[in-house]
Amino acid sequence: MSEAEGQFYSVQVVDSTFTVLKRYQQLRPIGSGAQGIVCSALDTVLSIPVAVKKLCRPFQNQTHAKRAYRELVLLKCVNHKNIIRLINVFTPQKSLEEFQDLYLVMELMDASLCQVIHMDLDHERMSYLLYQILCGIRHLHSAGIIHRDLKPSNIVVKSDCTLKILDFGLARTACTNFMMTPYVVTRYYRAPEVILGMKYKENVDLWSVGCIMAEMISHKVLFPGKDYIDQWNKVIEILGTPSLEFMNRLMETVRNYVMNKPQYPGVSFGELFPDWAFPSESEHDKLKTSQARDLLSKMLVIDPECRISVEEALNHPYIHVWYDPAEADAPPPQISDKQLEEREHTIEQWKELIYEEVIDWEERNKNGLMKEDCSGTKMRLIFPLSAQTYHAFMLRIILDIFQTCGEPMLIVASVAARWIFPIFKPFSVNLGGGCVGQ
Repeated sequence: MSEAEGQFYSVQVVDSTFTVLKRYQQLRPIGSGAQGIVCSALDTVLSIPVAVKKLCRPFQNQTHAKRAYRELVLLKCVNHKNIIRLINVFTPQKSLEEFQDLYLVMELMDASLCQVIHMDLDHERMSYLLYQILCGIRHLHSAGIIHRDLKPSNIVVKSDCTLKILDFGLARTACTNFMMTPYVVTRYYRAPEVILGMKYKENVDLWSVGCIMAEMISHKVLFPGKDYIDQWNKVIEILGTPSLEFMNRLMETVRNYVMNKPQYPGVSFGELFPDWAFPSESEHDKLKTSQARDLLSKMLVIDPECRISVEEALNHPYIHVWYDPAEADAPPPQISDKQLEEREHTIEQWKELIYEEVIDWEERNKNGLMKEDCSGTKMRLIFPLSAQTYHAFMLRIILDIFQTCGEPMLIVASVAARWIFPIFKPFSVNLGGGCVGQ
């Protein structure tokens, strides 16, 4: 590898040894899962907090290797404000023959959506969070990429309501003749076509967004199935038995099982999500309980042919109030068919492909500096900042003004800040500790 051997050091994190570049200091574990262990760290080169993710046994089997490759390729290619940003990629091993460990360095966020989802979110916050999820998904779909594993733990936020999607190990290209395994998406957020082994398309992700929205409203999982059969039962008990036309598109064995189930009329969305379950009405004429309920009813549709698309969701009145073409219609990521080809490889072939991607990253980022974030995050004044974020935000503005305009403008900016920024108020929950994908 291009990094000198002396640039690395090892530290024990939980039950794993992290061997990382010396630029990453103060490693602290913040999360772990099937895909890896994540630590917060200080990047001493960029002087920013980051998340360092060590992929767990990426070459243990073909499935792990394929997921590691997909995640790396997508993170390298995608540049959107609502998708987690890759800052660095490295391995401490010096050759393909030695290659065993893969580390991804990403921006550090404050919390996962799991923590925020149980807060009493008003219509402004809820619709804005959903808008950002949809913008990120729209960006992926524009390149023919389906996330396939959307859930609250794969979505992270900052205390100013900035949201980003992460964990692309299960993402793949849309393919009309592909039959999806029922074990792809985390059970509670699986679309019916996944559970029933049907062909799928991009709006499989919209079902997951609908489940997340329902959880934001009720503070509990909408379809808490114990297994994939129970998951289907939970869906039809609430939404009702699907149409015969839908049944006829199922494989015969699946159709026989589904048609032999009791017939359920379903529960109305007004009964499922009564007015009292929502926050108090917004002053904005589009951010109303009736509009929120209508959007939810269009995402949680069993038949994917009748379910809303991400473009339609972004144009729904409950979401469209935030619409910005630079965010919702950002240019698609440049991902070649070869990079996400669906054919199978041996573990050694996956390993070689991943190693080539790491080398490519190093060649294109000789300085080890992050890509410029051109997404242009805008301030939304109705969304609060924590005191910590507020001070960091103001310090950044003041330093930028000083570097650009000199000391006179610095004084003006400092005085103006005292008058402008007290309108911000912090979240009513502590989001400290940092968070990124697991």
